[in-house]
Amino acid sequence: QVQLVESGGGLVQAGGSLRLSCASSENILSFFFMGWYRQAPGKQRELVATINFRGTTDYVDLVKGRFVISRDSAKNMLYLEMNLLKAEDSAVYYCKARRNANDYWGQGTQVTVSS
Repeated sequence: QVQLVESGGGLVQAGGSLRLSCASSENILSFFFMGWYRQAPGKQRELVATINFRGTTDYVDLVKGRFVISRDSAKNMLYLEMNLLKAEDSAVYYCKARRNANDYWGQGTQVTVSS
């Protein structure tokens, strides 16, 4: 069973930065894609950014130019560098991996941005 463990969340002031990490128990290049999602209280979980097995990245418009998704395949790690954070970025951030039509999720890490 694939295990994904997020870390790096916390409290930050608006305009600040955080880097989230996601440690995978398996080779991240075995996944068709990996991504970061977030869920704010009372809202549905939403996609933030993805990176596929080729290394192609994609972002939702709300975070383009501010967030950067990256990976370190040697360490089986996925990252999300978040800059110019806004109060509306506050949410629980989840790491997800997809392989053979199966989705695997981490437990989430809380990001709180104070205005």
